[in-house]
Amino acid sequence: MSEFSIEDLLEIAKQSAVEAGKVVLEIYDSGEFKSYSKDDDSPVTSADYKANDIITRSLQQQTPDIPIMSEESNNGSLAERKDWSRYWLIDPIDGTQEFIARSGDFAVNIALIENNQPVIGVIYWPPGETLYYAGKGIGAYKSCPRENKQIRVRDFADPENDVVMIAISRRQKREKVMSKMTEARAYQTLPLGSCSLKSCFIAEGQADLFLRIGVTGEWDTGASQCIVEEAGGSILAADFSPLTYNQRESLSNPDFVVLGDQNVDWQSIVKYEFNE
Repeated sequence: MSEFSIEDLLEIAKQSAVEAGKVVLEIYDSGEFKSYSKDDDSPVTSADYKANDIITRSLQQQTPDIPIMSEESNNGSLAERKDWSRYWLIDPIDGTQEFIARSGDFAVNIALIENNQPVIGVIYWPPGETLYYAGKGIGAYKSCPRENKQIRVRDFADPENDVVMIAISRRQKREKVMSKMTEARAYQTLPLGSCSLKSCFIAEGQADLFLRIGVTGEWDTGASQCIVEEAGGSILAADFSPLTYNQRESLSNPDFVVLGDQNVDWQSIVKYEFNE
């Protein structure tokens, strides 16, 4: 077990994310990368692999006793990893489609999972030189060239009637998400790219809700969950059950929802059902 404190480990994760993010941005700006299709037809690029190499090397050198799970690595079977009490969980580039499309909405994600729950979350947005980070019991923060501050979800003045700002993927039909919302509420929508950046917008109060319908992995929510929870929100499966980490053979997530102000009765707003 590592002798590092959670503050030490958070600094290591921040440094690793920024180091990888700077290289990813250089590749992005040059336009010199190769794209591939994985077995599930999702895209991956040479920049994803480069970021993965940088992060895993950094973490292995500084915390050699902590295992690493990554979207771009072979993570083995549940039997091989089920006894991990603490491990790094990384998504070298969250928003690979956005990276390829050159929208700028992509990020580097690093989480530390302890006893099957995220206790550290770091999300670095290279084009904006913006770092979102949190540690369990420490709070959630945003650092960029213009500011360095603690962040919190938006507090509703009227939890029962305030307009709800919904973060929506640029690559998902608005109607598909809005069909899962009760009609007894007023909404605005905010189109964004990667899952993690939508979660960060909720953590800093620029949006209130994000419903993700589609295939994701545990690395897509680990860092976000810690940041959102420390900012006063929550991330849950879309049926409002808890997300799990390293407790199933599959590392795929169910559809999930990111929620802001916990004084809002979100279950009266989101009417998603898994058996639809």
